[in-house]
Amino acid sequence: MDLELRHLRIVRAVADAGSVSKAASLLGLAQPALTAQLKRVERMLGGALFERDRRGARPTRLGELVLARARVLLPAAKELQDEALRFAHTSSPGFRIGATNGPILGGLVDRVAAERHVSTYTSWSTRELTSMVEMGRLDYVLTGACGDSGTPSGSLLWETISLDPVFTLVGERHPAAAEKEVELAELADEQWAVTPGDGCFADCFAMACVRAGFTPGTIYETDVTTCAHLAQVGRAVVLCQATHQAAPGLVMVPLAGAPLRWRQLLGRHPTAPDAEWVVAQARQAHTESVRRSPVYNDWLARNPGFGTTPNARLHPH
Repeated sequence: MDLELRHLRIVRAVADAGSVSKAASLLGLAQPALTAQLKRVERMLGGALFERDRRGARPTRLGELVLARARVLLPAAKELQDEALRFAHTSSPGFRIGATNGPILGGLVDRVAAERHVSTYTSWSTRELTSMVEMGRLDYVLTGACGDSGTPSGSLLWETISLDPVFTLVGERHPAAAEKEVELAELADEQWAVTPGDGCFADCFAMACVRAGFTPGTIYETDVTTCAHLAQVGRAVVLCQATHQAAPGLVMVPLAGAPLRWRQLLGRHPTAPDAEWVVAQARQAHTESVRRSPVYNDWLARNPGFGTTPNARLHPH
């Protein structure tokens, strides 16, 4: 087995934490697993790297030698990775955009593709897309989060594109279809459908229902087409973004008081190309999607403070 950077990270983590147990916690590993890895590193390097007792772990002379080299090599490797990503981004002929399910990706791709080549990657998982941007496999990620939640964790830079209410989709024969808006409590006996994700939306919806005085029934987590079908046949009420374009046979109905809110977010690698311009295109794509929704336009006239976040008029470099 050859010595790898991950082995040096283990040595540095134990030295910095002062104990194997604390280092395991910081690295997200079980202590036995970290202990076994440390022993393998010590066998590779020919001796004990730490003296361990009740007071913790202290580097041996060999450990001090390895630790000194690790503190040089690990930052150098990180710098090399960052430089490689910067080079890849600056030499790339276009943009690589990842996205979760959302109504403005098409508009963003259309606007950006008028200037540059665009490739896309879609996933239900914000965590997966964020990791791909951090690794340099994507330049941007277009995703969303509940209105009161923070931005996803990690090293990406985030911009809020919009703050939108969550509306409902019902079949055209549903009693709520004729209403200008509906109280969430009036839907207490309904089944629900929503597209999947790895954020906190399900918890936020459950809490909104509790505040409205009921516990939600069955929640079908499935794809957009199936959600639409369940609403059309009266099997479920669909929770959707306000910029959603309703299919034939469906009616979009706002929830009174906007008990659920959704932020459109654009995350980027710190070295992503033409960042300000891409952010501006995303905001414009959202504005255009609002214009295509008479229901949302009408609702915005009565509910200021929502919609596309302000931005300057920017141009590509």
